[in-house]
Amino acid sequence: MKRRQFLQAAGVGLAASAIAKPAIAQSSPTITWRLTSSFPKSLETLYGAAETLSKYVAEASDNKFQIQVFAGGEIVPALQAVDAVQSGTVEMCHTAGYYFVGKDPTFCLYCAVPFGLNSRQQNAWFYDGDGMKLLNEFGQKFNLYGLVGGNTGTQMGGWFRKEIKDPSDFKGLKFRIGGWAGKVIERLGGVPQQIAGGDIYQALEKGTIDAAEWVGPHDDEKLGLNRVAKYYYYPGWWEGGAALHFYINTAKWNALPKTYQAMLTAAAGLANVEMQAKYDARNPVALRKLLKAGAELRPFTDATMDACLKASNEVNAEAAAANPDFKKIYENMIAFRNEEYIWWQVGEYSYDNFMIRSRRRG
Repeated sequence: MKRRQFLQAAGVGLAASAIAKPAIAQSSPTITWRLTSSFPKSLETLYGAAETLSKYVAEASDNKFQIQVFAGGEIVPALQAVDAVQSGTVEMCHTAGYYFVGKDPTFCLYCAVPFGLNSRQQNAWFYDGDGMKLLNEFGQKFNLYGLVGGNTGTQMGGWFRKEIKDPSDFKGLKFRIGGWAGKVIERLGGVPQQIAGGDIYQALEKGTIDAAEWVGPHDDEKLGLNRVAKYYYYPGWWEGGAALHFYINTAKWNALPKTYQAMLTAAAGLANVEMQAKYDARNPVALRKLLKAGAELRPFTDATMDACLKASNEVNAEAAAANPDFKKIYENMIAFRNEEYIWWQVGEYSYDNFMIRSRRRG
């Protein structure tokens, strides 16, 4: 073969090789991670967010990046998910940040504080405000990198064996309530209990607790809470929007190729939107079923709401005075909330209020 023909043939061969194995494929290693959830498989909307993330990461990577999802208790207890990520037992978890206020009260700001942001305001703060920037700076202290991973929307106020007519009715009440809101209930004389979702029914049935909040109609019906408590209160003032997060071990996150980081970020964003869409679609149906089955819907009185707001402000002020991280992020969030309501009262609230009144008029 002449020299020129040889070089042409070699060039064709190299070009074919480049097409068969593009640079992106060569930089896409096979990786398998484990993700522990804080939720049982029976709560498919909460647990399902992790499955959504896993599915789309696998598909986007041509199955080279696999994330195995485990329910709460399968690898570690539901309320130790963050500990497992910190220690490297698993690469990531899906949970509610306020379960871990025992480590630092700042963790509640990932998820919900009483009288904080609603879900859309949370997304605005996380994505377009300073929310995730500040929280990920804080998370470095715990070897955690966070991605927003779902929202329940405004929650219900929970299930009670007795009516709550005024703030004094919280005194002595053993109340399953998650996160930072327990501090407010404690200030009102209640006895907060942090119990994983899968254990609430049994605790309420046995009388270990007097009342319990979880999420809202769809999940509450699945847990059967209406069978062990009669009065169903609203609103869940402690969770105007309850955000969940995927926490990733920082070293594991930093070691990922940029393409895989982008896949995780995009898949988490889909899981975030999908979760609230499911709750918004399914809660009305479940609420009708609960009421038909005998649940008695009750609003918290204005006096109760005012007392809870006062207690919440006191708790947060004390935490801010004692903890610089909490103070910095909380004050940023509250300033964002106050600015948001300038628009909310003009747009969202006035529109929804009119439409609700119109519906009632038929």
